[in-house]
Amino acid sequence: MSIQAIADKIKAKVESAGFDRSIKFDTGGDGVIVIDGATLSTTDGPADCTIKLSLDDLESLIAGDLNPTMAFMTGKIKVEGDMSVAMSLSQLL
Repeated sequence: MSIQAIADKIKAKVESAGFDRSIKFDTGGDGVIVIDGATLSTTDGPADCTIKLSLDDLESLIAGDLNPTMAFMTGKIKVEGDMSVAMSLSQLL
């Protein structure tokens, strides 16, 4: 699945979640998804928190097949910036 396909899949949920912070999913060369409040973009930009992971792991995370805590503990996910923003992601996923 491409980064745009993942963005399209979560767009409606993001717009209705009431999320009021900004977070970036950075998959390296595969691209980024930036969520800023109720808006979603695949254009890189600043965010309160950046989550670095592979495209496959992002797809698994969105599908609910990857436990975020276990992924963080095993190094599949790296978090930079405000950790409390990453913890509030349950509103979106």
